[in-house]
Amino acid sequence: IKIICDRIIITMKTKKIIILLGDIIILYLSLAITLTIRYREFDFNIFQNHFIPFSVIYLFWIITFYIHNLYELDIAKNNIKFSIALVRAIIIGGIISIVFFYLVPGFIIDSITPKTNLFLNIVIFVVLFYGWRYLFNLIAGSLKPGAGVAIIGYNPQAIELAKELIKNPQLGYKLKLIVKNNELIDKTDLPEIKITQGFKNLREILQQEKISIAIVTPEVYKSPDLIQNLFECIKYKIDFINLPEFYENITQKVPLTAINEVWFLNNISQEQKQSYETFKRIFDFIFGFLILIISLPFWPIIALIIKLESRGNVFYTQTRIGQSGKPFVMIKFRSMKNDAEKDGPKMTTEKDNRITKFGKFMRKSRLDEVPQLWNIIKGEMSFIGPRAERPEFHQELREHIPFYQERYLIKPGLSGWAQIKYGYGSSIDDNFEKVQYDLYYIKNRSFIFDVSIILKTINIILRGGGR
Repeated sequence: IKIICDRIIITMKTKKIIILLGDIIILYLSLAITLTIRYREFDFNIFQNHFIPFSVIYLFWIITFYIHNLYELDIAKNNIKFSIALVRAIIIGGIISIVFFYLVPGFIIDSITPKTNLFLNIVIFVVLFYGWRYLFNLIAGSLKPGAGVAIIGYNPQAIELAKELIKNPQLGYKLKLIVKNNELIDKTDLPEIKITQGFKNLREILQQEKISIAIVTPEVYKSPDLIQNLFECIKYKIDFINLPEFYENITQKVPLTAINEVWFLNNISQEQKQSYETFKRIFDFIFGFLILIISLPFWPIIALIIKLESRGNVFYTQTRIGQSGKPFVMIKFRSMKNDAEKDGPKMTTEKDNRITKFGKFMRKSRLDEVPQLWNIIKGEMSFIGPRAERPEFHQELREHIPFYQERYLIKPGLSGWAQIKYGYGSSIDDNFEKVQYDLYYIKNRSFIFDVSIILKTINIILRGGGR
């Protein structure tokens, strides 16, 4: 099962690499077409003169596309969400290109005329880009392993996974069948999926539906007869994958209700991450110190606005839970009214009337978190990690959410995978979802993953999506 799951992970990553390589080809193809139209013939020397300067702006374009999630398979569809992200990325990429060609001394190259070429290049690229992504989605939706997928057994994760596969055909998985035992299923949630009752004649059913991948829920493994039935299907080239692993790979979160202590023993190894943690601490200290120094001139302006809008201190300190459950004092710019907690601590909610007008701006732009750079320099926090929770809420969440304490195996962060994928949690249910993303990050954390989260955080800040 582990080998099969690893193969699926590679497949998902390969699709992202194919999208990236396709975009790079489209970029240079659009440049070649642009120059051919502009000069009425393709001249290799002209292309060569444009190659280096346009390669520089293409690099920024690719980074901008990544920041806007255009390489995430759940958005890589030709729908309105994808179109909005693309338009925003093109606008930002165009601005960067103009700055590069016209405002940075020394980068103007006399042998090219970037103004007309750049505009024409953007138009041609957008047309080719849409065609390429549309073609990719058609091909990805028809390739294996999507030849036929069945879910054997039923639990909440099974239904959530089914909805995810239906919603994202570009992932390449075609769900055709759910086999349940005695559980109740609301067919209105999955009207287009065939649902069968009982595990009898399972082999014949899987063959009849031309299933190539069967996703098995943990409950199924408790039945020796069913296991024997599944074992006999192997010779029919059906791959069996346990649901928690498949669910994790598709949703990029760990299913809390489907794991136990053994999962942590098998998947969380601090020894293997020792070099990464050392490098991360060096990164946190250096960049935390640099950003702190660069931002200091703006602190008096922020402080003045805070004081003018409402009475109270400029800074707001709170006790938070840190690594290994150790409390620390976190510092922020005050974004709420001075008497915000006169009735006791409570979680921030959407449209919270305790937040000041300037506080809303600071939260959306993450300016209120700038003083936390001091916590990062001291080693109490990191740039990337789970959100540090207040002790008043920590105990309650720990009682209601399994393995909540394990999110403190690493340092809390300014931003994190849960904050990116889910946002702010103001209820137990919200925090239940966020812990699943936190555990996924703890298991898969790496330098590349951290850079990815930083870039996605930039996207949230640009969209004003903070809270």
